[in-house]
Amino acid sequence: MIELPMGEFMMGAPADEFRRNLVWRDGAHHRATPEHPHVKTDEGPQHHVTVDIRIAMGRNEVTYDEWMACVNDGGCNGYIPRDFIYMNSDGLRYDVTGNHPVLFVSYFDALSFADWLNQKVGADVYRLPTEAEWEYAARAGTTTRFAQGDDISAEEANFDGEMSEMVLIEERPDFVTLRHPVPVDMLDAANSWGLRHMSGNVTEITSSCYTETYAGWSSTSQWLNESRQSSCQRTVRGGDYFSPIDILRVAWRGQTDETFRVKPGGFRILREVEGAY
Repeated sequence: MIELPMGEFMMGAPADEFRRNLVWRDGAHHRATPEHPHVKTDEGPQHHVTVDIRIAMGRNEVTYDEWMACVNDGGCNGYIPRDFIYMNSDGLRYDVTGNHPVLFVSYFDALSFADWLNQKVGADVYRLPTEAEWEYAARAGTTTRFAQGDDISAEEANFDGEMSEMVLIEERPDFVTLRHPVPVDMLDAANSWGLRHMSGNVTEITSSCYTETYAGWSSTSQWLNESRQSSCQRTVRGGDYFSPIDILRVAWRGQTDETFRVKPGGFRILREVEGAY
């Protein structure tokens, strides 16, 4: 776990940040133009958020071995996720055990892992991050598209290079397509706060309910109190190895059903720190 500094940040993205030149409209692909741009409307409006809860964030996505430690200790409802993925239609398999991020887990599965941790320490301190906490951690004090700057490389993040070339309509020989996640300690994937793979590798589940636009909540405590209904579509962040590069931006948002065990989906754990104010 890495304790994050207290502070504030601008959450969300300006309307012109979503960089995609090929768009799907009227049942076909079209090149984006000034008259018909591709604008992602759920990343705004931008608003200041004050961090008023002291937190530590998991340096890495929760791994397969960490999940199995929970199962072998009688936790996580005994659920054993699939330990491989198919990389192509010919049945080529890739093992995702050990230090790979755990896949095929849902929001409720992630909650069961946090519950197990809380039982181990005898305190209710571990949980999933809200969207605001996740984005604050991912930005690490930056205001650019990615924590690494306005561009990110295949050495810094695991994404789909072929899909990225398609949506950018641009040849990028420096892009790489692995078609599988990598272990959490691979690539030069840390932001300036030491958090790894906040962009790419596996999509990360948050505790916040998905909304079409931001409500303007101005503090992380307000996000914690207001954004988590009893049942809803949960917001996911960060993109994954299947994603084109634009989805790896720290402001990107997606959604998933609470029970859906998606192949490229994982999660990261947060711990509230004593003395929060």
